[in-house]
Amino acid sequence: MTTAVATRTATRRGGRQRGFGLLLRTETVVWLRDFGSVFFGILFPSVILLGVGFGIPGMREPITDAPADSPWYGVTPIATYLPTVLAMAVGTLAIMSLPVTFATFRDKGVLRRLSTTPMRPQAIIVAHLIINVVTTLVGVALALVVAQLAFGIVAPTQLAVLLGAFALGMLAMFSLGMLIAALVNKPSTANAVGSLVYFPLLFLAGLWTPGPIMPDIVRQVGQFTPLGAAAQAMNTGWFGDGVPLLQYVVMAAYTVVLLPLAIRLFRWT
Repeated sequence: MTTAVATRTATRRGGRQRGFGLLLRTETVVWLRDFGSVFFGILFPSVILLGVGFGIPGMREPITDAPADSPWYGVTPIATYLPTVLAMAVGTLAIMSLPVTFATFRDKGVLRRLSTTPMRPQAIIVAHLIINVVTTLVGVALALVVAQLAFGIVAPTQLAVLLGAFALGMLAMFSLGMLIAALVNKPSTANAVGSLVYFPLLFLAGLWTPGPIMPDIVRQVGQFTPLGAAAQAMNTGWFGDGVPLLQYVVMAAYTVVLLPLAIRLFRWT
């Protein structure tokens, strides 16, 4: 009897695994048909880098008016812009794409119908998290390649710090995105809420005032936001020394608080 139960359980698990693989492939194909998501997730960071690097005078000239012992001395302004662009790449899909996807599913009853099938409804959440995370990684990798080929960006001084900041930034931003996705019912509402959250976070992360030209007040406030903390921590990993402990703690705190809250508040209808 025990063997029969175990066999049925294994069969159901195997079916769910195969079903999840089919769901992931199907959702990926559908997602790739949306040019906007593909563009902003994969191409937009590289477009921003190229536009700023070649469109603004002096961005490719080494900084010589900083103190000789400054981390900015001899670095090109476009290089100081790169950590902010990478933070932006993380935030774009997490805040502007993921909530719209789930609001659309909720509005059209997809989540409700999926809950009546043998596939666990949580599978579609996992599938779209995988799609968005992988797309973010592809967009970041492309931006790094473009930056190196176009501008000859210097190597990070602390690779481990940089990678840790990037990983924590992804966790914090996707936790925030999932909280928005848990609460909004309409795609238009998701767009509006996402914009209200995303653009102030970009400002505080230094998209308009990156690196050495960021005002102190923006830096002080920005370090307590998930995107600002990610940009500052990656900046330290790229050009500075030491561990940006405050920024790490801020990003971890956002994840610890927002992710369980998103899970608790998520509505299927």
